[in-house]
Amino acid sequence: MAKNKMKSHRGACKRLKLTGSGRIKRNKAYKSHILTKKAPKRKRGLRKATIVTSADHKRMLRSMAK
Repeated sequence: MAKNKMKSHRGACKRLKLTGSGRIKRNKAYKSHILTKKAPKRKRGLRKATIVTSADHKRMLRSMAK
């Protein structure tokens, strides 16, 4: 049996969610402040969550210790 276990990055666990198909869901950035200069269309686009890219997928899974 393994001696040590990988600790999960608690910040990553709070921000990322694993979907049923095994992909990782995340919220988009740039929606927290300085919203007056951003166009309504741009702000609408930032509302919905999105899927983590395949390039980052493995790294995010490792930080979530899954």
